[in-house]
Amino acid sequence: MLETATATAPGKVNLFLETAAPRPDGYHELTTVFQATALQESVTVTRAEEMRITVSGLDADCVPTDSSNLVWKVAENVLPSTPVHLHIVKAIPTAGGMAGGSADAAAALVACNALREHPLGIDELDTIAARLGSDINFVLHGGTALGSGRGEILTPVPFTGILWWVFATQGQGLSTPAVFTEHDRAGAWGHPHSVQPLVHALKAGASASDLAPLLFNRLQDAALSLRPELARTLFAGEDAGALRGIVSGSGPTCAFLCADEQQASAVARALETSGTCRHTVTTTTTAPGAVDKLQTSYRKDNRG
Repeated sequence: MLETATATAPGKVNLFLETAAPRPDGYHELTTVFQATALQESVTVTRAEEMRITVSGLDADCVPTDSSNLVWKVAENVLPSTPVHLHIVKAIPTAGGMAGGSADAAAALVACNALREHPLGIDELDTIAARLGSDINFVLHGGTALGSGRGEILTPVPFTGILWWVFATQGQGLSTPAVFTEHDRAGAWGHPHSVQPLVHALKAGASASDLAPLLFNRLQDAALSLRPELARTLFAGEDAGALRGIVSGSGPTCAFLCADEQQASAVARALETSGTCRHTVTTTTTAPGAVDKLQTSYRKDNRG
């Protein structure tokens, strides 16, 4: 049996996010379109005498290293009664609405599974992912997908283009539960926005300029209500030439869709000097999902 395994998993951006009223279980029924970013988290899992987590990379000091971390819960589910050392290498901003924690969990799922004598199948991994978090299923598979339920029910959306993004991060995170609480207080789900124009455009291979007007985030108003200064960030990015700026997921990171690499570089430079964000990250979509060092793919549309 292997003693150590490493896997990577991508972050995500929501091109579209619509919500319904809270369900009896407290969650919201979502309609969302995910795309996986080229930003990758890495998790190395090594058999050990006791469970422990270490972290390096971006915002490492903000990541919990106890049992509250999703990677710990993943290890307990995939390798029960087997203590391991989980080392996370961060590349995705923490608490920024980009699924950094979910990417860690997806990478840990794949790496822990590689250490099993009898690896779990993709359906079993999907079940664990859905139990632990709403975005883990998507970053496990990657690509572009239409999400429903809490986001864990996925339908792949064919899209072969490359989109350039600039993400503007903030110095302080924004709690997802707090954003949903503000969203619920405003009762902001009365007139649902249709996802179909965006899905059709993606399937048709639309350009970034055609996709930009179709981006939508129902949680944006709630995020702006809690952090009004994000409006300045959105204005600064669009004023610098971005095709469109939206709050990424529940925020506070703002995502700017750009026409090409040159425009993305210009937008990033302008945002860095605008005083409206902590720093910027430039990346592309789409990207594969979680992959172990043997390059085993877990994309949902590649099941055999």
